[in-house]
Amino acid sequence: MVEEILFLVALFQGYLLGSFNGAILVGKIYRVDVRKHGSGNAGMTNTLRTLGKIPAVLVTIADMLKAVLACLIGAMLLQELREFSNVGLIVGGFGAILGHNWPLYFGFRGGKGVLTTFAVILMMDYRLGFILFGIFLLLLALFKYVSLGSVVATLAFPVLGYFFRGYLDVDGLFILFAALVASIVIIKHRSNIKRLFQGKENKLGSNRI
Repeated sequence: MVEEILFLVALFQGYLLGSFNGAILVGKIYRVDVRKHGSGNAGMTNTLRTLGKIPAVLVTIADMLKAVLACLIGAMLLQELREFSNVGLIVGGFGAILGHNWPLYFGFRGGKGVLTTFAVILMMDYRLGFILFGIFLLLLALFKYVSLGSVVATLAFPVLGYFFRGYLDVDGLFILFAALVASIVIIKHRSNIKRLFQGKENKLGSNRI
């Protein structure tokens, strides 16, 4: 019973932290709701196109920092359960991803969770995070599509996660986490995927909306 309560608390605190959407909060500073501009997504890329580089950097910091905090708090909540050495990171981080995508404080209209997910992966295993980031950067450099890099790196996450699972002492849970996160990111990018196939997706640096 205690374990179940701690799991729920770890998940809920992650969700509450994740609900502090960086793009929406930074947009409030500039008196602009980024969800009403560009792609309509409350994320770093749309912030970059709508408000510029400095706001985009602030969004990046905010969306990654909240994930780190959610993971650390989750780990502390479950630290007494030795057999769950990394479960707290996963549960707290997953809550942050859910909160980012469907924020409690902003009408459940959030972003697509890529930066927050990346921060959680780094907390789990920085090597895996850097490999996935490398895949993203390679595709971005080759094709200039942020969405393409995000989607392919996300699809690679469960596959590569299988080979990293032994280092994390949470084999089954980590694979489940990777599969769920990949599914969420793909679903949130479904409109981008459609535009990619139609040749209508915006490239990085494009002002076309």
